[in-house]
Amino acid sequence: MSRCTDWVPSLWKDIFDELLDDDNELDYGDQWSLNFSYSQTRTVTKEERKRGWKVYCHTAYGHFKCASCHKTWPSARVVVLFRYRLRGDRGTVIMRPFGQACRRCQDDEFELSGFSQKEVEEALLRLCAKIRKNCYDDEDDNDDDDGSSVGSAKVWTKPHEATLCEACSQGICCQDDD
Repeated sequence: MSRCTDWVPSLWKDIFDELLDDDNELDYGDQWSLNFSYSQTRTVTKEERKRGWKVYCHTAYGHFKCASCHKTWPSARVVVLFRYRLRGDRGTVIMRPFGQACRRCQDDEFELSGFSQKEVEEALLRLCAKIRKNCYDDEDDNDDDDGSSVGSAKVWTKPHEATLCEACSQGICCQDDD
């Protein structure tokens, strides 16, 4: 089975739209959109909170490929940050994937991960659960197992190298909480 090492934003957008349209994950009559920002942080200012912004940080399993030496590696601690809000009947999600640097090159260049369709679906389903809970006051049956996929992934992966992790360098890595 081939491992995708390319960062593919359209995969995230397509699955997000599918979850909204076909699976009715956010079936409240509101219009939701997914966008990308590669500079956002986990910090939500007081002013942003007043405007309804919330943050969800997810840890996923992905595959990387170094643009310089073409080395590939898997990671069970790929941080994906979602910033979301609902204003009126329009919901907005802004996503930022965090990268990892190549251990061989050590050039401080962060590569973005490729993700399987299953990983993207899992991340977006968890995001939808957070949105239902925080924007619609809907209690989620699975909320108590938050982060369980991270725990099971730790068993078969190498130790996380914080010095090579972009999210660690910004002080937000490896936590699956909000």
